[in-house]
Amino acid sequence: MRRPALLITGGLLTAIGVLWTLQGFGVVGGSSMSGNILWAFIGPFVALLGVVVALRARRL
Repeated sequence: MRRPALLITGGLLTAIGVLWTLQGFGVVGGSSMSGNILWAFIGPFVALLGVVVALRARRL
């Protein structure tokens, strides 16, 4: 039960991190985050955290 939840969480964190990165660089618009360079730095860290969570879940 724990493994699927961690895999889903990791996937969502990765997707959110990529979205935030693209918004930070202004590739994806329609948000107050668009064009704000802060999100271009936060996004990759969130995406990396998601990858780590998903990989750790695969080892369980």
